[in-house]
Amino acid sequence: MGRLDGKVAFVTGAGGGIGRATCERFLAEGARVVAADISREAAEMAVESRPDNAVAVSCDVTENDSVSEALRTGLEAFGRLTTLCQFAGGSSLADAPLLEAKEEEFWRAVKLDLFGTFNVAKQALPELIKASPGSIVNTTSIVAVKAVPGFDCYTSAKGGIISLTRSMAAEYASFGIRVNAIAPGITLSPRVEARAGVTDPDAPLVRQHLLGLVEPIDVAHLAVYLASEESRVVTGQILQVDSGATLC
Repeated sequence: MGRLDGKVAFVTGAGGGIGRATCERFLAEGARVVAADISREAAEMAVESRPDNAVAVSCDVTENDSVSEALRTGLEAFGRLTTLCQFAGGSSLADAPLLEAKEEEFWRAVKLDLFGTFNVAKQALPELIKASPGSIVNTTSIVAVKAVPGFDCYTSAKGGIISLTRSMAAEYASFGIRVNAIAPGITLSPRVEARAGVTDPDAPLVRQHLLGLVEPIDVAHLAVYLASEESRVVTGQILQVDSGATLC
């Protein structure tokens, strides 16, 4: 038996490194998966190992109609929803310290990372409650729990996700819904690896990853735990997968 037998998971950002690794791990553990990404093609690639147990949908987490349509497709395929994993989001090279950051970048980060998390959770929560017990796994970042200069737009959005995670955990525990967040360190997704200098071994933040930089599968392993009944009394937690970076 798999650790996620009987679970039905809606995974946003499924086409990214962490999202794809999570879809693959969920399928391997027996879950059925709705892979949601702004790119339908990327979502399909995330679940190509077990297409019989998965559907791929296009989903823009910042658009209400797009989210509702993606959720509807998943419900039509599998009839219920027990798990929400939110990996859609990301920083950009336009981010900067407060005095240099442009307002457009602030609102981009807040809309995608914070509002996107809020929007999908709001629409998915009634279905999670119907299928209770359920689990929501949000994604924040070590920049929200550790002073990392130069990313004040992204930090603001990811800090908001921490607060939202904790308040939702308290509000919906009585419905049998657990809400936690994963805070990854620098993760070697294709998007990150493509950025010049982000993984420079001489960069201070990179050196602070005491066991090496994070791989997407490292985050996916924790997502499996948080989606499973092994974590049945774990809620409101911000769990860091950061190779010890927040110790430094």
